[in-house]
Amino acid sequence: MEKMGVLMTCPMFSYLEEQLNKRFNLFRFWLTPNKAEFLTQNGDSVRAVVGNAFFGADSELIDALPNLEIVSTYSVGLDKIDLGKCKERGIRVTNTPDVLTDDVADTAIGLTLTTLRKNCVADGFVRRGLWKNGDFGLTTKFSGKLVGIIGLGRIGSAIAKRAEAFGCPISYHSRSKKPNVNYKYYSNVVDLAANSEILIVACALTEETRHIVNRKVLNALGPKGILINIGRGAHVDESELVAALIEGRIGGAGLDVYQTEPDVPERLFGLENVVLLSHAASDTVETCTAMADLVVANLEAQFLHKPLLTPVL
Repeated sequence: MEKMGVLMTCPMFSYLEEQLNKRFNLFRFWLTPNKAEFLTQNGDSVRAVVGNAFFGADSELIDALPNLEIVSTYSVGLDKIDLGKCKERGIRVTNTPDVLTDDVADTAIGLTLTTLRKNCVADGFVRRGLWKNGDFGLTTKFSGKLVGIIGLGRIGSAIAKRAEAFGCPISYHSRSKKPNVNYKYYSNVVDLAANSEILIVACALTEETRHIVNRKVLNALGPKGILINIGRGAHVDESELVAALIEGRIGGAGLDVYQTEPDVPERLFGLENVVLLSHAASDTVETCTAMADLVVANLEAQFLHKPLLTPVL
């Protein structure tokens, strides 16, 4: 398999890059000064693309690779891959589900606690020596809060299980009501928000879920409500979110994802009721290693004509 050309779209976990380089003829796309020229000269040699949540395989890239067999993304999300083009060309697609579920769910709960309890602000309060002048002040309890989850898939269900341990009543919205689930179902996101104190976005990004959290949803969540987003930035109308936070129409937000990463609205930086992460919910050594191993295993399965481990197409 050393001769199999694999195109890695951008820098990722160094372990993944090392494993790909050991097994295949690895092309590091981000190091090419002239990408069009590179594709003209090497496009025929590329049999696989390894992308991630930032840089996948769009229609233009796929068209430039006539012998492409598989796109193996180092992510769960598929929104950076032109699935229609892949299906049309018979190109296989795999992702890395399950292995990152726990870390992302843990991060959702961590963001919720950190936002409600203002842990980041409290940390700065102590470091600046302000505690000597008086106590930090009161924050908001998490246990028992009404938690609404948009998307009750693997990650959404794992978040619900964790929130239940805090005594939180759970409700959810998804495309349809889930069988064998005791949580309250809302067919309308506005109604879910109106009946939630914490609203967590955990669904896949599709055309239907783009800006699923809009002005109406934020207004329904209300001035004491908290928004947590560990899905994709485009799930939320970001300009409306910024306005709602500044105007006090919602109580706060914990965000791991943004609309045009790595650019984050600067108006969020000065808000003490907002916690900001760098799309790092799954970024632990353990999970990233498992994700990398899964990417490599899918590529090896494809080239050895064996069943894929996590096929999407």
